[in-house]
Amino acid sequence: MEKPLTKNEFLKAEKPDLSGNIRATLADPSLDRFSGDDEQFIKFHGIYQQDDRDKRKTGKEYSVMVRTRQTGGIVPAGQYLVYDELSSLFANGTLRITSRQTFQFHGVLQKGIGPLIKSINEALSSTIATCGDVNRNVTAPSNPPVDAIGVAVDEDAFALTRALLPRTTAYHSIWVDGVQLDLGLDEKIAKARASIDQANPYLPPPAESDESGAPVDPLYGKTYLPRKFKTGFAIPPNNDTDIFTNDMGFVAVIENGKLLGYNLLVGGGLGTSHGNKLTYPRLADVIGFLTRDQVIAVGSAVVAIHRDWGDRTDRKHARIKYVLQEKGVEWFRAELGKRLGAPLPLAKPFLFKGQGDAFGWFKQADGLWFLGLFVETGRIKDAGDYKLKTALREIAQKFGPTFRLTATQNLILSDIKESDKEAIEKILHAQGCSIVFNPGLVKGRGMACPALPTCGLALAESERVFPALLAKIEAAQAAAGIAHEELVVRMTGCPNGCARPYNAEIGFVGKAPGKYNLMLGGNREGTRLARTWRESVLADELPVAIGELFKQYAKERKAGQAFGDWANEATIWPAPSTPA
Repeated sequence: MEKPLTKNEFLKAEKPDLSGNIRATLADPSLDRFSGDDEQFIKFHGIYQQDDRDKRKTGKEYSVMVRTRQTGGIVPAGQYLVYDELSSLFANGTLRITSRQTFQFHGVLQKGIGPLIKSINEALSSTIATCGDVNRNVTAPSNPPVDAIGVAVDEDAFALTRALLPRTTAYHSIWVDGVQLDLGLDEKIAKARASIDQANPYLPPPAESDESGAPVDPLYGKTYLPRKFKTGFAIPPNNDTDIFTNDMGFVAVIENGKLLGYNLLVGGGLGTSHGNKLTYPRLADVIGFLTRDQVIAVGSAVVAIHRDWGDRTDRKHARIKYVLQEKGVEWFRAELGKRLGAPLPLAKPFLFKGQGDAFGWFKQADGLWFLGLFVETGRIKDAGDYKLKTALREIAQKFGPTFRLTATQNLILSDIKESDKEAIEKILHAQGCSIVFNPGLVKGRGMACPALPTCGLALAESERVFPALLAKIEAAQAAAGIAHEELVVRMTGCPNGCARPYNAEIGFVGKAPGKYNLMLGGNREGTRLARTWRESVLADELPVAIGELFKQYAKERKAGQAFGDWANEATIWPAPSTPA
């Protein structure tokens, strides 16, 4: 007996333009939230409905999170200034850098959603398909291109972004054509558009029509994908986009200083569900080699395989990683070859030597400079004497650098004149932001998801407790005699893995309020999964347990051995149980 389709599949089939009843809800001033069905539709528009979980005892206070689309994390200065103002007008006054190089606006009330999204589009970005059962934001190396190779990778990332955008007509009808702006933002938006000097790169190609004349998406069809789909680009030896964790990845192949093409990776994904053995984190398989002119054809074919073979009966088991795991890599290669007309050649050798962001000043190939800045838990904010939001606004206004969001939730300011370096540093120091230049090798590699109080999926804290937890881990390092050593630590409030704890050297995954699964043994290159070492550890016991491991590591490690590599091999794992 065949399993029934999930409710989401029927919703998408009924409204393939993804309009739902969004217009009616927005037009009703008495409503402060979207209906249950529309909660699914708004995701395709880049919106998640949430409520303040700290206040549930006195009644739910609804708001939404809105996510922008920024291929490769690239944000022109004019666009950033619009975002800065929008975050104060319509959100909670902060901008949150995500682990996929986008911005999130948190705490947006119902009446502000339309003006916010309209303004984002007017500033030549979009929120389309940053959530939902589609290809989401395409990540790419965040450092400014040092040569023609980096420029070409950025070009390919933008081309693939456009090819994989859904062609729904509802998005622009609702949020662009259907919203009137009277916010005093016209001048700022005009400046942003002038500074970008291009058309909006996130406008999808025109929709096609079926026999009845209704619009239909030629790639996604009427029911889109079974689940979300994540795509990234990387340039070895720096795996700064954590490429193996993507549903689809393109690893640049460089020979004699030229970009020959890419190795294709498919089948990564980290989300899982506690207690559900049918779900698990997985790193991508290396499929084969393709040339630059094949990127769109190959990318579209991989997405189509997910569309046709992904599980539409169980959303927890609907990612393409399960197709690869259960049908096998050879099956996938053959299926991809059928759709392309020929199989891909074997992949070419490549090697990643590390990941993460560099902080401080670096010279670009064109003689200009870029500045890597640490942003604690990715949150751009003003808090007490620490006024990063104010500092970045002043820098954007005076010097106009390109903002580049990293996949580790940090920030790069690029295209800076040498004569402006000192002034930029003075602004950051004057606003109490000295830590952005040198956070150390633990804070600088750490990552946490927002979790409580806004995320409806969170089982435990993450962003709010992470800085204090890292400070305790640094103290435990010092106590073990290994202070100032690099360490990749990541934390999430639930098993969905948005901050990628499953391939960190140390990962904390929320299991229940105040309790976490403790993961160990991932590596600094992002090419090995961690394993669960202990389950349901109390938050206060985490640094104690890690501290004992540090002492053992300090005694047993080989010369130059990273903590994750030691933990993967050490005699710290329980012996496998033998069947009775």
